[in-house]
Amino acid sequence: MPWNTTRVRAALRTDLPASITVFLVAVPLCVGVSVASGAPAELGLVTGIVGGLVAGALPGSSLQVSGPAAGLTVLVHSAVTTHGLPALGVIVLTAGLLQVLLGLLRLGRCFRAVSSAVVEGMLSGIGLVLIASQAYVLLAGRAHGDALADLAGLPATALRAVRTGAGGTSLAVGAGVIAVLALWKRAPRRLAALPGPLVAVVLAAAAVRLLRLPVPTVGVGGLLGALRPPGVEQLGLLARAGIWGTVLAFALIASAESLFSASAVDHMHAGPRTHYNRELIAQGIGNTVAGALGALPMTAVIVRSAANVQAGARTKASRILHGGWLLLFTLALPGLLELVPLAALAGLLLHAGAKLAAPRERLRLWRADRSEALVLAATTVGIVTTNLLEGVVIGLVAALAKTAWDVTHIRLHVEQTPAATLVRVHGNATFLKLPTLVDRLEEVTPTGPVELDLSALTHLDAACRQALTAWAERHRRLGLLVNVTPARTKSELAKAN
Repeated sequence: MPWNTTRVRAALRTDLPASITVFLVAVPLCVGVSVASGAPAELGLVTGIVGGLVAGALPGSSLQVSGPAAGLTVLVHSAVTTHGLPALGVIVLTAGLLQVLLGLLRLGRCFRAVSSAVVEGMLSGIGLVLIASQAYVLLAGRAHGDALADLAGLPATALRAVRTGAGGTSLAVGAGVIAVLALWKRAPRRLAALPGPLVAVVLAAAAVRLLRLPVPTVGVGGLLGALRPPGVEQLGLLARAGIWGTVLAFALIASAESLFSASAVDHMHAGPRTHYNRELIAQGIGNTVAGALGALPMTAVIVRSAANVQAGARTKASRILHGGWLLLFTLALPGLLELVPLAALAGLLLHAGAKLAAPRERLRLWRADRSEALVLAATTVGIVTTNLLEGVVIGLVAALAKTAWDVTHIRLHVEQTPAATLVRVHGNATFLKLPTLVDRLEEVTPTGPVELDLSALTHLDAACRQALTAWAERHRRLGLLVNVTPARTKSELAKAN
């Protein structure tokens, strides 16, 4: 539909205020993610700008907003530590080109086939690693660089921080930010309209400034000075085999996070649905541009996207405008960033990490489906003990093992009395389990009427159907009354699921 004056006015009426809301949410998150990743604060803002002005203008999803995400903090920090900050640009650029290729090959929807338990496990693992690393910033300490060592050393570090003036002050500032974020939903309506992260960081900055607290703040060196476009030397890093694992991890995890976010955002509004392949190409082009500038990788971010929808955005104009506000802020008011305490950003990311870990939701999954919960736990433990890519691979292997078990698992439940016998068959009756099925049936010796209930089967192949039919017919010939409740059809199973 072509844009006319009426449509432009309508979009500005809804999308202009929404863009300001998203901008206010994005500023502290862009800075916090960048600092936690071991990069200059400005690079997070550059990624947010590119996410708005470049990825935001491309087709795919109309309302989700892109920028640096807490979910990639662990991976970016690891890449910067291993390969150096100058290498970040070429890694992000190459990962972006790989995303574009995946989109052109129409593989966008394939990411939806990943087990939800693996995705939730990935988020939990990222959340725990983020908590482990940012807790040291909150306590004015130094992290070990290893998630297990960080988690193990937290109690001693917390004890030392409480005993020192600098550590106690930093802890108080960060704890104040977490308290504001946790309680912001209960604020009066007029106040709740303001973004909680922005309010928490502004209050922390004001307290540090007015009380002259000895807390380190964000260092700012200027936008142009922070840009690190990859040169010939950095491009030469692609000749190393070791760097391609990092590139692949960036591309796959950023793509998965963006497309999972798109699915969630689509449930929040009644507008046009996401075209997954186009969105993957848009994310890839955005990361290519961000990498060319030496900035952080981007994904679609659910926090900013939800704020965009809730603020009443109707078109992509909101996310494009939010990128413009970020650019204006970075050029005109970069000095304001120097007022932001590092402890405040750590509190912001600790809160984000806790939301990613989501212990209550994980406990509910354990109660509802323990096999899925085990896949989630395998992914989480794999990420904490190894790294993000290897942890996800461990989760995928666990999910495949669970699927293989489900496909071949069969169970017979027998209730036998002198008056009647009930045989209920559960699971998947395939030829792989035919010997087990026949052996279990042979153990049943009914003396009265028989009820053979197959309704709990999720699959019944021809070989097992023949064995069950033969067993029922044999007992009928012995003079017993045998009633068979048939397995459900595929359409019935689909409706039930």
